[in-house]
Amino acid sequence: MTFGARILKTGIAITLALMLAKLLELPSPVFAGISAVFAIQPSIYRSYLTVIEQIQANLIGAIFAVLFGMYFGNNAFIIGLTVVLVIAITLKFKMEKNIPVAIVTVIAIMESPSEQFIEFASLRFLAILLGILSAFVVNLVFLPPKYEKKLYDRIVEQCEEIFKWVRVSTRHASEYNTLKDDIEKIKENIIQIDQLFLLYKEERNYFKKVEYEKSRKLVLFRQMITCTNRALDMLRKLHRHENELQDMPIPSQQLFVKEIDDLIHFHEQILLKFVGKVKIQAPDELKLDFAFDRKKVIDTFLENQQPMDDENQESWYHLMTLVSSILEYSDQLERLDTLVDSFQNFHNEIIVEEMDKG
Repeated sequence: MTFGARILKTGIAITLALMLAKLLELPSPVFAGISAVFAIQPSIYRSYLTVIEQIQANLIGAIFAVLFGMYFGNNAFIIGLTVVLVIAITLKFKMEKNIPVAIVTVIAIMESPSEQFIEFASLRFLAILLGILSAFVVNLVFLPPKYEKKLYDRIVEQCEEIFKWVRVSTRHASEYNTLKDDIEKIKENIIQIDQLFLLYKEERNYFKKVEYEKSRKLVLFRQMITCTNRALDMLRKLHRHENELQDMPIPSQQLFVKEIDDLIHFHEQILLKFVGKVKIQAPDELKLDFAFDRKKVIDTFLENQQPMDDENQESWYHLMTLVSSILEYSDQLERLDTLVDSFQNFHNEIIVEEMDKG
């Protein structure tokens, strides 16, 4: 874990909850601080959902804690039994994430002195709610990070890492174990990108125009992630079937290297085009030179089919999976390029409309 906004927000939320609890003279303000920890979320929308869910979980925990405390006492066995029942009910209502705060509520209330049980139970329940609301206020005050920029930067970072390894791997210069470890790291990083995409998707917009633009960007970013996964899949196949590729005739190897390089170049250009860092149109001759040639790849692959024994046949099947991943990667890049062009045209239309209105 790295130091970031969420860690800072957690510290501020705990401080605010403890200060307010002491200001209101609530007993055991520590419970306000504990509940604030559970309520901190990375986005305002998630924070809102968390407040609603945690209040519900707290009510369940408080009701059972009060009933069992009044009728059965507050010895360790009864507290444990109450916790089990509260967990079962929260699971029934599919509120698994809020089990910890419900348990804290049960323990906080059932630990209250029996002479003034209802009064202490009410005050501790209020302290826990105060902690949840303090965390919600902190989430509102501190603006969430710009997930869009963060998402794009993470995608570009992982793509660059994949491109580097693809170029090294196609030239048979990669170290097997190092590349294997890096593929696993990239895979884990893409999972984190998926989580970041969900945070970006959950961000709420309050203007119809922005909401329409956001919906187009969501489709774009989802396709960027798909293309990143397809590039990783191609790298994985290159790594796994490096020997089969190396056994092909040199002219066939050179063609595969060129076509894969063209795909990588195409992917780089699309990512840069999205943020307006490259010209929309390149010279036709240059564009054709860097264009992926699907027919050449398929023809070259089929030319290497020979009357084979079982060993050679298995090698050919392995190459077929590699070619399949290359073609799939090409298809997804074409779709991404179309989406980026459509998005850029959409923005140009908006700019023209605004100029006409002006």
